[in-house]
Amino acid sequence: MRSMLITNIGELVTCVPGLGDGPLGIRRQAALVVDDRKVAWIGRAADAPPADARVDAGGGAVLPGFVDSHAHLVFAGDRAAEFAARMAGEAYTGGGIRTTVGATRAADDEQLRTNVARLRREALRQGTTTMEIKSGYGLTVADEARSLRIAREFSAETTFLGAHVVPAEYAGRTDDYVSLVCGPMLSAARSAGARWIDVFCEQGAFDADHSRAILTVGAAAGLGTRIHANQLTAGPGVRLAVELGAASADHCTHLTPADVDALAGSATVATLLPGAEFSTRSPYPPARALLDAGATVALATDCNPGSSYTTSMPFCVALAVREMAMTPAEAVLAATTGGAAALRRDDIGRLRLGSRADLAILDAPSYLHLAYRPGVPLISTVMLNGELV
Repeated sequence: MRSMLITNIGELVTCVPGLGDGPLGIRRQAALVVDDRKVAWIGRAADAPPADARVDAGGGAVLPGFVDSHAHLVFAGDRAAEFAARMAGEAYTGGGIRTTVGATRAADDEQLRTNVARLRREALRQGTTTMEIKSGYGLTVADEARSLRIAREFSAETTFLGAHVVPAEYAGRTDDYVSLVCGPMLSAARSAGARWIDVFCEQGAFDADHSRAILTVGAAAGLGTRIHANQLTAGPGVRLAVELGAASADHCTHLTPADVDALAGSATVATLLPGAEFSTRSPYPPARALLDAGATVALATDCNPGSSYTTSMPFCVALAVREMAMTPAEAVLAATTGGAAALRRDDIGRLRLGSRADLAILDAPSYLHLAYRPGVPLISTVMLNGELV
């Protein structure tokens, strides 16, 4: 593979404190060399070594590729009418998930694959180089397995979410459905290559006891654990995530001071999904309280057809700054190193020697423009695993 020099960089945002100025480790008049799909050299542009090819950043900022650690891409249909109803004042309850389950079950593999490919391309064009993909709209053994097989074609970070909601055919028989999730469905998910297991711990979905049982069995089967927690109510999800050592507690919209303290004292990442609050007109998560307490925070899109139909991490960065009192630097860190931490990865979400060569070049001189110019397509060039895409 050819080595590649990236130069004429406005500011190099390494997301490695100490490698440059401030919390983002920013270097100016810098260049970097990519070789063998990794960052092989970082230094002053004037001192750059020779390389086989040269990329001119045109004075734009260079950042690590975004790491989107929460997305639901395997589905069919849309729920635009539900969105319109919410904008007219209807409350979001999560009930529309079953509508997508019906459409997903009815779709063939190629329809699902085509939709995932479309959404993944959208995300990549906007600088997202790593994207976790969940199942959760099949809710039968066969449909969850095929969802995960399709997801694996696009990402190594695949999550089994058989415990999304209780499907209609199991209404009134939650215990029976949990037994299915913990038994044949989990077995099929493992065979289909799932890396993670997730559960929607919420009123109308799964309570703390069922959630604990599902995550415990999943962990015993070798899957990493994550949890949809405290989205609709200040429930037990966050405390359960910390108790079980889950990699992340996702949503974290309704938190008590005790929840904030629990996250701050743990290795569990608080993954915030402001696209969901934007699309449901709900209160935004208390990002400032989490950061001030010392919790690790990630930003992710929650891309799904019902409550957050966006693949844009720059949009989520802008929302985090405008609506959640995060500084632009905090939001960029949450969208890169925070997402990597939520996936228990240290080879992505940062630019340092040996990191995977995933990066985005902005058509702007500074990372500040991600929040300063919301809605503008600022990503001019993306590199994924050492290849320009």
